[in-house]
Amino acid sequence: MENVENIVEEEPVVQEEKQQYSSIRYAWGAVLAFFGISTKTHRASKKRAKFVGDVFTYIILLFGTFLMVYPFWWMIAGSFADTETSRELLERLVWWPEESTVTSEFVAAHSAGGIFWNYYYFFTKGVQVSENSLTFWRVLLNNFIYSVVPVVVGVITSASAAFSFAKINWIGRNAVFYFLLAAIMVPGPSIMTAQFSLYDSLGWRDNGLVLIIPGMFGSIMTAFFIRQFLFGLPTSIIEAAKIDGAGYFRIFCGFILPLAMPAIMAQGLLSFMGCWNNYMGSFIMIPGTSHAINLPHAIAAMDGFGGNGPFAQQHYASVIAGSVICVLPVMILFACFQKLIISSLMLTGSKE
Repeated sequence: MENVENIVEEEPVVQEEKQQYSSIRYAWGAVLAFFGISTKTHRASKKRAKFVGDVFTYIILLFGTFLMVYPFWWMIAGSFADTETSRELLERLVWWPEESTVTSEFVAAHSAGGIFWNYYYFFTKGVQVSENSLTFWRVLLNNFIYSVVPVVVGVITSASAAFSFAKINWIGRNAVFYFLLAAIMVPGPSIMTAQFSLYDSLGWRDNGLVLIIPGMFGSIMTAFFIRQFLFGLPTSIIEAAKIDGAGYFRIFCGFILPLAMPAIMAQGLLSFMGCWNNYMGSFIMIPGTSHAINLPHAIAAMDGFGGNGPFAQQHYASVIAGSVICVLPVMILFACFQKLIISSLMLTGSKE
C-alpha cells in the first residue's frame, strides 16, 4: 500500500515538471534523447547513446576510407581508359571511363594487348632520353637496384648502430645518439643544395650512385626503432656469450640479428617502400637525360612535359597504367607483411 501511495504522490510532481517547459523545448528534448543526449526534460538510455555514437563513428571512418581508397581505384579505372578520351580523367571524378579498353570495339581495333592495351603500350613504348630510348625493363632494373642494395646494407648498418646504442656501454653513447636524433630536425630541403653540389663533384649523379651509396650508411630513424626493440631483449644473452669468449661482432651476427629479425624485416620493408617510390631523389639528383633514372622518374618523363615526349599528352591512360605497375609491388609487400610491420612498430619483445 505504501508503494502505491508513493506512486500516486509522484505523478502530480512529474506532471508539474512537464508543465514548466514549453512544448517546443519538450519536443526538442525528445529529439535529443532519441540521438542519445540527455536533457532536463528527457533522460536518454546509455544503450541508445552508445548506438548513436557508434553510427557517427562508422560514418566518419567510412568517409575517411573513401578518401584513401578512391585515388587507387581512380588509377585502376584510368588505366583501362580509351587513350583518345583519357583526358576526361583529369577534368572530373569518374568511377569508370565512358570509353574504355574493355569494350568490344576497342579490342577489335587494337589486337595487341586487348583490354590491357595501355599496359602493353607502356611496356613497349619506352622513354625518350637524350637521343636514345630507355625501355621499361631498364628503369625497372634501376629501381630494383636503388631499392634493394641500399636497403639491405643500410638496415644492417642501422642494426649494428642500434646494437651499439642499446647493449654496449661506452663513453658518450647517449650524447652521440641524441645528437643524431637532433639531426632529424634539420629540414631536408635546407641541405639539398649542399648535397647536390657534393654528389655532383664526386661524379655520382650520372651513374645513379647518388641513390645507392648514401643509403648504405643507414638511417637514424631505423636505428632508433631497432634500438627500442633491442632494449626488450635480455642482456644476459650477451653476458653469457662474452663469458664463452665471443666478441661483439659474433654476438651481433649470431644472437642479435636472429632475435631482432622481426624489427629488422619491418624496417627493411618500410625502407624498401620509400626507396621504390623515391621520385624526388631521382628527379633532383639524376639528370633527366641519364639512363640511371628510376621508375617514378621515368613515368613522369613519359608524360611528355608539355608534349615533347613519346606519350605527348594523348596517352594519359598509359601513364596511369605505369603508375599502377609502380604502386603494385609496394601494395603486395604491405599486404603480405602488414602484421610483421605493425607488431614491430609496437616495439614488443621479451623482457629480462
